[in-house]
Amino acid sequence: MVLTRNKPLLAALLLGFVIMSYLTTGTQSIGVCYGRVGNNLPRPSQVINLYKSNGIKSMRIYDPYPETLQALRGSDIQLILDVPNDDLQSLASDAAAATIWVQNNVVNYASDVKFRYIAVGNEVLPTVDSTSRYARYVLPAMKNVQSAITAANLKGQIKVSTATYSAVLGTSYPPSHGSFNNHVSSFINPIINFLAENDSPLLANIYPYFSYTGNREDIQLPYALFTARGVVVQDGSFQYRNLFDASLDALYAALEKAGGANLRVVVSETGWPSEGDPAATMDNARTYHRNLINHVKGGSTPRRPGQAIETYLFAMFDENQKPGLATEKHFGLFTPGQLSKYQISFS
Repeated sequence: MVLTRNKPLLAALLLGFVIMSYLTTGTQSIGVCYGRVGNNLPRPSQVINLYKSNGIKSMRIYDPYPETLQALRGSDIQLILDVPNDDLQSLASDAAAATIWVQNNVVNYASDVKFRYIAVGNEVLPTVDSTSRYARYVLPAMKNVQSAITAANLKGQIKVSTATYSAVLGTSYPPSHGSFNNHVSSFINPIINFLAENDSPLLANIYPYFSYTGNREDIQLPYALFTARGVVVQDGSFQYRNLFDASLDALYAALEKAGGANLRVVVSETGWPSEGDPAATMDNARTYHRNLINHVKGGSTPRRPGQAIETYLFAMFDENQKPGLATEKHFGLFTPGQLSKYQISFS
């Protein structure tokens, strides 16, 4: 998660199978991101046990930490594994380096760790000062990692993608007008083509919290928390009662305009902090997460009716060493002592 946000994806039989798989995975579509930017967090083996005891079936991790990968063996937890931004240049510049990375961090564990996606870079954009230096390496690194995955006979099992966020859009309101920022087109369009060629989804970090706090005059809190009493945004034939769906559909609209109409979007992060801002309260965090889980378990967006929304909550723990705004330290669903901050059900 970045520290600041801009304001503000026999042929007929195969298609039927894919659609049915989306429709039948709703109850298994909730994951939780496991970050480790803290000095008081439990050991990975304890974390895996906490996932299992709470029925959390999917996880995202931000680097290939060996102790975490080892603890995941035999756990049956599906995994998004990130290639850290700092590793992009070496993997982009040297196919052999990508092969070694995949061998060490994926192949060596693949017999009993359920890798689902490799996220090659997180929130990298050429227009953002903190990540622009990585932008030219994302697609070449994706290609090299994909080649290594294919060479290891894991292509059908593990999808290669990258994680983006709201700043990739130039227009997001109304959702049907969603389009990519003109300044990122040369960056994102080839990535879209790569994802389409490899039948991979686009990963996207979607935060109604940041949209709301960045524009409190125009966005009402109930719209961000899934508690609006009726339709808030009428967008042609599409009706929006929550900001999460509107944000996701704006991205789908942008993908359609950029030639990615058939791409699926996986929400690789979303969450609400419980401290550090007037809107960041325990009650609001509980409300957002409960309502989001209920929504994505059985719902879909207006623009993609019937398609389950695979979603990863950010994050498992409060992380006391995260830099930036005070809220950055308070996105956890659990305390470092492994106590739930509020009661929610993941299943």
